[in-house]
Amino acid sequence: MRSTILMALASSALAMGAAASDGQASASVMQAASQNAPDLAAAVSAAGRDEADAALDVSRKPAETLAFMGLETGDAVLDIFAGGGYYSEIMGAAVGPTGSVVAVNPPQFVSSDAAKAKWAGIATRQPVVSLVPSQLGDYSPEPNSFDFAMLHLIYHDLYWESERFKMPRMDPAAFLTKLYASMKPGGIVAVIDHVGNAGDTRTVVDKTHRIDPATAKADFQKAGFVLEAESDMFVNPEDDLDKNVFDESVRGKTNRFVMKFRKPA
Repeated sequence: MRSTILMALASSALAMGAAASDGQASASVMQAASQNAPDLAAAVSAAGRDEADAALDVSRKPAETLAFMGLETGDAVLDIFAGGGYYSEIMGAAVGPTGSVVAVNPPQFVSSDAAKAKWAGIATRQPVVSLVPSQLGDYSPEPNSFDFAMLHLIYHDLYWESERFKMPRMDPAAFLTKLYASMKPGGIVAVIDHVGNAGDTRTVVDKTHRIDPATAKADFQKAGFVLEAESDMFVNPEDDLDKNVFDESVRGKTNRFVMKFRKPA
């Protein structure tokens, strides 16, 4: 949807010609954005959401996060390592029947009866959401497929390997190359993750499931993405960066960075 809007705006600008004022152009952009802004509050409060998911809304601020990132009605969305579908369901409601959400999950995390039942419920409530079981390193979407991609608390996992959880060693650069190709021109990639200490990234991730924001930023920029904006909505100076994010003393309260990347149009 995002590329369609950009083309429409470009056509409008050409039609107005050189005589068009900056005010007129700005008004056109604002009108288009307004028409495609989803009702995020309604998406978050939609009936049927899992109670445990809804309980996370206070700490995750989904409406504020998606508004900051610029999700639009009709967007084709990629939810990477979607977990239990927390964001998949909300984004499915937000993009509406003209949009879509592809939720990618390693198969070992969605094979239990409980996981299957939960995803079946999400698909029933939000038919635009489809689950794709795939190891992250193996997933290869078609080029120019997505308007918006979400990586919520998972970018660090591209540096994680675990025999216990059947997570093979991955190449973050190779993954981002495929992600870049899959995004439409102007497409947005939303990255929220736990702030980690500087140091050897794989060591930090293995110990704490955190990542140095500077590493994440450099990785995406090296892949060709442009950092468009950052937010401090999840800053917590009291967080102990040496603790694993699953430690009950910090779980749900970690210091998190928020970055909005865009593929150049």
